[in-house]
Amino acid sequence: MHQMTHPADIERHPDIAEMRTRYELAAASPTAQALDGLTVLSGLYLAISPWIVGFSGLRPITVNNLITGLAVAALGLGFALAFGRTYGIAWVAPIIGVWTIISPWVIAGRMNTTPTIVSNVVVGALILVLGLATLGLAGTRAGGMGMRRPR
Repeated sequence: MHQMTHPADIERHPDIAEMRTRYELAAASPTAQALDGLTVLSGLYLAISPWIVGFSGLRPITVNNLITGLAVAALGLGFALAFGRTYGIAWVAPIIGVWTIISPWVIAGRMNTTPTIVSNVVVGALILVLGLATLGLAGTRAGGMGMRRPR
């Protein structure tokens, strides 16, 4: 009779243990730590930017920046704390960066004030670049360390 593998047995599989060790080592690199930290800070800035820059009276863009900023900060924390489990969603950060850049023009109402535009374009571009760098690092972390990619 065929015995079923339990999840606990899979967790002890040598390939999984090796993969987690490699991700932990890669996540400890100064480059990865800088990207992760800057991603968290960019997200936090985006979340509080309406109050820092002074456009919190524009409710739709304020809510947008708060939610997307917290999402970016959460992504950065996920990358920093558990990259081996979160690298598969690294593509989300560049998309949020692009959205942040264009959101003052896309969100209904008069959201495209100069402070709103400057703040969103600068932090959006930063999030886009950090997200692309994290994606590149994800490829390096996964592919450049001798790991097998799924076929």
